[in-house]
Amino acid sequence: MARTAIIAGVGSGLGESLARKFAAEGCQVALFARSADFIEDLAADLPEAGAGLAVPTDLRDIDEIRESFETVREIFGPVDVLVNHASGASWQGLMDASVEDFERALEVGARGAFVCSQEAVSDMTERGGGTVLFTGATSAVRSLGGTIGFTAAKFAARGMATDIAQEFGPEGVHVAHIVIDGQIDGPDARERAPDRGSETFLDPDEMAETYWHLVEQDRVDTMPFEVHITNGPQNTEFL
Repeated sequence: MARTAIIAGVGSGLGESLARKFAAEGCQVALFARSADFIEDLAADLPEAGAGLAVPTDLRDIDEIRESFETVREIFGPVDVLVNHASGASWQGLMDASVEDFERALEVGARGAFVCSQEAVSDMTERGGGTVLFTGATSAVRSLGGTIGFTAAKFAARGMATDIAQEFGPEGVHVAHIVIDGQIDGPDARERAPDRGSETFLDPDEMAETYWHLVEQDRVDTMPFEVHITNGPQNTEFL
């Protein structure tokens, strides 16, 4: 029986690669994002091994998140895999960020992940297990300074991942936090840094393989809680 996977926060780059990888492995993949046109096109273009479902969702809206989960259950059934992948871009430092900027980052990256996790884990505990993955960043463990909203949201998500792992690991729910330490490749990244060599970027398709490996872990007691994806040793002093 096909597993049902939700990727919360899908855009071009890693989100798209995750959707394609999970579908290629036979999952029914539901895509949550505000960009309806993008996720509808992606859902229609996923590998035939799986099935795609575009569910336009504002991850800042609690009721909308819960309604989206109900839509997925009605069409695909209970949720087996959740990837909390969304981030609210807030790149200002303490004195430049507005309260609204700060709250927006927390609403998407922390509160949205909290509500998604509640919904998914409720299905998983009834079915005897499942997988919840959190996309993290260097800022989740060591802030670089000047990105206070993004950093606060990523620290919060890492804390939630730890707590869910402790509480629901004994019930068969695998939880992992993936620290992305580097720049993910893509057209936008190349435009912003045209002089960088290709070897300095992280390949989103290869990253998606790591996510899938975590889904495929057989036993909770062998499940690594935290995995680090990096493009070199220069930013890993926090390990």
